[in-house]
Amino acid sequence: MSAPPSDVRGQGRAEAIIERLHGLYPRLIDLSLERLERLLAALGNPERRLPPIIHVAGTNGKGSTCAFLRAIGEAAGMRVHVYTSPHLVRFNERIRLAGTLVDDATLEAALEEVERVNAGQPITVFEVLMAASFVLFARVPADLCVLEVGLGGRADATNVIAAPAACAITSISMDHKEMLGDTLAKIAAEKAGIMKPGAPVVTGAQPDGVLEVFRAHAASVGAPLGCRGEAWSIAAAADGLVFRDAAGMLDLPPPALPGPHQIDNAGIAVAALRASGLAIPEAAYGRGLAAATWPARLQRLTGALARTLPAGWELWLDGGHNPGGGEALTAHVAGWGDRPLHVLVGMKQAKDSAEFLRPLLPHATTLWAVSEPGQHLALPVEAIIAASGGIARPGPTIAAAIAQLPPGPAARVLICGSLYLAGEVLKADGWVGE
Repeated sequence: MSAPPSDVRGQGRAEAIIERLHGLYPRLIDLSLERLERLLAALGNPERRLPPIIHVAGTNGKGSTCAFLRAIGEAAGMRVHVYTSPHLVRFNERIRLAGTLVDDATLEAALEEVERVNAGQPITVFEVLMAASFVLFARVPADLCVLEVGLGGRADATNVIAAPAACAITSISMDHKEMLGDTLAKIAAEKAGIMKPGAPVVTGAQPDGVLEVFRAHAASVGAPLGCRGEAWSIAAAADGLVFRDAAGMLDLPPPALPGPHQIDNAGIAVAALRASGLAIPEAAYGRGLAAATWPARLQRLTGALARTLPAGWELWLDGGHNPGGGEALTAHVAGWGDRPLHVLVGMKQAKDSAEFLRPLLPHATTLWAVSEPGQHLALPVEAIIAASGGIARPGPTIAAAIAQLPPGPAARVLICGSLYLAGEVLKADGWVGE
């Protein structure tokens, strides 16, 4: 999902261009493909000249799955393009060209070109960003392109691609109900919209009813569907993971990204690449899973903000922000019973705060509601307190909450609830993107 212009943390002229383009179509998101298709045609259809594409949709785990895909590809010696959203600190985080984040000058030149070709016609900021990404991806040689859906799938701007090598759909949860629907089945139908005739589709563990939606849509478009537990499986073993599919078995190390939910995301990445037909040496799968990095997903911070904590304390950050994200986060922190856990929560408006907090509450020694000054559309502290049933205390900011943490034995501090909050926290800790 695109950050709004007021929250674009880009640099120099890129930020100014995005601010100016916002005036052409002030709605942040308008799920439609016609405007982008018109602009891409005027640009010579760069989206048709990309390396093999893995297209990734889902509610939770998209970014982590993209991180695993990229890491496995690079472990195989591939040059990998990646588009993800939103960014956390620097806009450049969204676009990786053949393994390297786009530099300011290249990004600015692409945005200026797209703006010139668009010639003042209505267009959303996210569509301009996608057009610029496709222009860059078509011009820089690479062996693999990983595209993360921004919102939904069927009418998302990434869905202008016609023939991906494979599609991947991660865990489905309730989120963006106002745009995607108010049931899991409706949301799943929107995500299934990325399926294309003949392109294999891989999906992992799903709530009840979701696979039925995927099966029906895959059959209607002629897309081979590979579900976890049927076409492929992954499970913890004594010293790592065991993956199986029709091509055979892989012994894999534990994924570098922490949390039990990452086993599913890792399996989806492996299964998608195996289904794509791309030549990936078996050893690359293990090397990639062990090397993957992805900020604000159960990330331990060690910078300036972390150093404000007492000696021996740990600071962790997670950007999960919906009920499914809360469940996944809880599955990990349930194993943190060896020391106190202080949870600082800041959420975005329109998110289901009560359902996000519900599984976390029993594990929190203290719970603090926060809202950072730079956090886009931050939910008021009072609303978070109400969603917690009155348990949370007002921070009201990260720094103020940390200053109020009770003394005692070495503890863990977990900041969570919003990717926008995560961006502010990473800036405070000194992280600048990588």
